[in-house]
Amino acid sequence: MLEKLAGIEQRYREVNKLLEEAGDDYQRAAELNKERIDLEPLYTKSAAYRQALQRLEEAQLLKDGDDQDLRILAEAEILELEPEISRLESELKNMLLPKDKRDERNVIMEIRAGTGGDEAALFAADLFRMYSRYAENRRWSIDVLSSSEIGIGGYKEIIFMVKGRGAYSRLKYESGVHRVQRVPVTESSGRIHTSTATVAVLAEVDEVEINIPENDISIDVYRSSGAGGQNVQKNATAVRITHIPTGIVVSCQDERSQLQNRMRAMSILRARLYAIEEEKRRASIEETRRSQVGTGERSEKIRTYNYPQSRVTDHRINLSTYNISGFMAGNLDEFIEELSTRDESERLSAVGIEEEA
Repeated sequence: MLEKLAGIEQRYREVNKLLEEAGDDYQRAAELNKERIDLEPLYTKSAAYRQALQRLEEAQLLKDGDDQDLRILAEAEILELEPEISRLESELKNMLLPKDKRDERNVIMEIRAGTGGDEAALFAADLFRMYSRYAENRRWSIDVLSSSEIGIGGYKEIIFMVKGRGAYSRLKYESGVHRVQRVPVTESSGRIHTSTATVAVLAEVDEVEINIPENDISIDVYRSSGAGGQNVQKNATAVRITHIPTGIVVSCQDERSQLQNRMRAMSILRARLYAIEEEKRRASIEETRRSQVGTGERSEKIRTYNYPQSRVTDHRINLSTYNISGFMAGNLDEFIEELSTRDESERLSAVGIEEEA
């Protein structure tokens, strides 16, 4: 890490010198000034870190000396410097990590029932409630974009948006296959069943960030399905959009107007296409890290919810809690913090910053 910091410090000094030489070249001066502003926080923190390291080295020399009074003072200073150095080191590592521009965005989450029939659909509904409570705990809002319910309170599929600052940074680790082991309410003999649901987490994408030509999509409209009687829509308001190049299909029918359903379907489609492009871009540079932390692909089992044992286990980090009721009430932070720490550690390795600087 010190080598990387030395390079940043050198570049900061070079930029300041180039700014002085820029003269009347205002465009060049503006570019250099932007770079200087970006580098300055790192430069300042690095200088404080180096100064603290130097003071520690001097204190350690005094501690090994013959003067008793100086040894006592040096020991006190070492006790003060060590936590300060640790804090500065942690902050610098975080500053050196490449930033994910999606972290502060809202997210679109998709939960789909997997193997297990009605029980899988009921589990999908449990997961939706769990994420809704987590969002509520963080004062985020939930907006259901599309859903397909079954008669006993489960979901074949539910797509919803979580709106809140930093939502993607917290929820991005939830992508994958979630497995539940419990006695279904529909099971009369009391046998434990295993069912699954898949979760996908997509960052919300602005229209300007990903252009979808009209020729690349096919749009069908139809009447929304419902419970029958008065609930059946007389007009065709449901929308199904097919992205022809990839074959991705998005349907929305929860809104009363065709326009609203179309807007929501396009929002989901943009997020899916953006996620595909991001995954392609990152694949080559993050292959090692992703193999260790987990890709978040839907085919990958990430967590097991064992109701008879009141246990939730995340298989990526080998972490378990024996308070499943609390977890399902939205208390996910212990797991998310550990996943974030592990992810950060692997990314530090990927960019060549060792854990011991």
